[in-house]
Amino acid sequence: MWPQSEETVRLLNGAGDGDAGAVNRLMNRHRGALKRLVRMRMDRALARRVDASDVVQDVMFEASRRLNDYMREPKMPFHLWLRQLAKDRIIDMHRRHREAQRRSVDREQPLESPQFGDQSSMNLAAQLRDAELTPAAENIRRELRDRFLVAIEELSEDDRDIILMRHFEELEPGEVAQALGLTAAAAGMRYIRALRRLKKVLGDSPSSMSIPAP
Repeated sequence: MWPQSEETVRLLNGAGDGDAGAVNRLMNRHRGALKRLVRMRMDRALARRVDASDVVQDVMFEASRRLNDYMREPKMPFHLWLRQLAKDRIIDMHRRHREAQRRSVDREQPLESPQFGDQSSMNLAAQLRDAELTPAAENIRRELRDRFLVAIEELSEDDRDIILMRHFEELEPGEVAQALGLTAAAAGMRYIRALRRLKKVLGDSPSSMSIPAP
C-alpha cells in the first residue's frame, strides 16, 4: 500500500537540504496511499459529511508544517508517521462528530455497506477472491465473504485495527510493532489473538479456514 522507502529517504534528504520540490514530491507520492487509509478508517456517518480528499489535504498540510520537526528526530519511518497523523485526525473528527450528534454512530449497516469505513471490510474480503473459481466454489466464497464482513465488525477495535494493518495496509510485522508502540513479540501475539478471535466469530465451517495468511 505504501510507497517504497528508498525513494522516500531520497526525497527526505532533499527536503532537509531545502528543496521545496522534494517536499511536494514527497507528499504527492504518499497521497494515494493516504487517501485509501482515510477512506478505510472513516465510518459511514462521517464519510457522508466529509470528503476523504479534504481530510487528506488537511493531513498533508499538517505533515508539511511539522516535517522539519520529524526530520530532526525521526522516531519511525515516514509512512508510519504520516499514517499516525491521519489516524489522529480521523479520531478527532469522529469524536467531534459524535459530540455534535450527541449519539453513537449507528453500527447496524447492511452487509454490502459495512460501518467501518465503507471500504475496509470489502477491501480485506477482496483478498479472498479467486477469478477461476467454479460456480459451487464461488458460492462458498460468497458465503464466506458475507460472514467475514459481519465478523470483522464484531471484533474489538484493537483486533480489527491490527488485522487491517497487516492485510489492508500490508505493513510488515516490525512496522506494526512500531506503529502500536509495542515490542515485536507483543505485536505478534496481539495479531495471533486477533486472528483467533476472527476465526472464532466466523465459526468452525471449512470455509472459515480461508482467513488470509499473515
